Amino acid sequence: MVPSDAGGGLMRGGLLSEPVEGLDEALAVVDSFDEALVAGLLRPGPAQAAAVAGLAAAVAGTPLAARVTEAAEKASAGTAGEDHFVALAAARSALLGSVHDALTQRIDEAVGRPVEEAADPEPAPAAPEQAANLLVAARSWLGDLARSGWRGIDHELVAGCAPVVSAMLPDPGMRRRAALLDGFAAELAASCPGATLERVPVRRWADLWSRALLLTVPGSAGVRPAAAVTGRLLPLGVDVQEHATAVQAQVHAVFEPADGGTPRLVRAGVSAPKPDTVVGAGLWQLLRPRMSLLAAVSEGRAMELEAMPATAEGDLLWDDERARAGEPADAFATARVMLSAATAARVAPLDRHPVRIAVPVLLEGYAVHSEEEGLAFGLAGRLLAVDTDRIPAAGPLTPEAVAASHACVGLLRWDAGQFVLQPLAVETTVRKKAVAVHAGAWAGGTTDKAGVRAEKAATDAVAVLRERAGRLLRK
Repeated sequence: MVPSDAGGGLMRGGLLSEPVEGLDEALAVVDSFDEALVAGLLRPGPAQAAAVAGLAAAVAGTPLAARVTEAAEKASAGTAGEDHFVALAAARSALLGSVHDALTQRIDEAVGRPVEEAADPEPAPAAPEQAANLLVAARSWLGDLARSGWRGIDHELVAGCAPVVSAMLPDPGMRRRAALLDGFAAELAASCPGATLERVPVRRWADLWSRALLLTVPGSAGVRPAAAVTGRLLPLGVDVQEHATAVQAQVHAVFEPADGGTPRLVRAGVSAPKPDTVVGAGLWQLLRPRMSLLAAVSEGRAMELEAMPATAEGDLLWDDERARAGEPADAFATARVMLSAATAARVAPLDRHPVRIAVPVLLEGYAVHSEEEGLAFGLAGRLLAVDTDRIPAAGPLTPEAVAASHACVGLLRWDAGQFVLQPLAVETTVRKKAVAVHAGAWAGGTTDKAGVRAEKAATDAVAVLRERAGRLLRK
């Protein structure tokens, strides 16, 4: 919610709680198909046949109709091949893409933000013969998974992915697919045998399966064309995503072109492998050397970019050599003056999924409600859930600070059937003064006592691991 006298417009918060036409029906079709994958499509029963038929009916009248109809017929008879599974995965992805588009359109209406015109995608280059063979092998393994179903997986079936991943990894152009397949196989292996599972992550495994299948289409994971951009980058906040063996920080920002063009919403990400003993503020030690932008975020500064590569989807391919620290820039001032006017880039077709929605917004003048399910902000008589579970331990932002806030810069997401807000920074009042608390405040270093202790603990852990690794190498 941006005050109109500051250059922005009021968010129409009520739109976020109104139903979206066709949304529930599209998700019901996806859920039905996902349930069909639980038991597998080797010997489909009536319910599974109805599920794949429903998927075909949902895309009738689209360019996918003929292929998906044929695939549904084959799957219902238990004779589907790998190409048929690709068609079913494409139909499922198209439905979730339509959900994504409907939700983002609703957000655009609520925020009043312009959207960039979509450009015609360039044709993807054909894959080399060796890579094409690996894609066929990956598709075959994924087809076997669909036939067995999640209840039918065992260690022997899951292990069939290992040779494919090993052959893909040496090729830089195949590593995106290899990482997905390897992670998917690891999850399945940890759940074997499927017949004894108490709970199957139905949506998640179907998402991974369908995305992996679509990435076996030659050219689907090709390098996206990037254009060089020059201008000023104004950070809004940092989203930290942590895994036991990896960490990623994604900086959301407004880019102001040097030629006076329309400001754009952009992202810049950095990731690093990590040992599971490095947590909290120690994560920044792994990320800082890879991106100077993190120091600028911590210091509250803009960055001047010179010919920085940027994709049409709004991702900066960060290069420290093409960036230098600029003038001080307050994230809330940026949000109040520029956020509602900054254009949002179009999402690549393969990335159109509700889980990928993360739209920067500024909220002010809300009432904080403490519900049994957690915090919520009251906007125009409606409640917007606040996802405090996404607040990273690697910064000073806490649920208590969010509860005491009167302004918030965050990411608007969609989860479990509703819009939710992930806070990136809040303004609160301390001793009658407005104070900003940022999730990424410790990104470039900190003098905060809690942050210093966490960094020291991480330094000690990394030192011990390096010493042990060196000892093993010497042996």
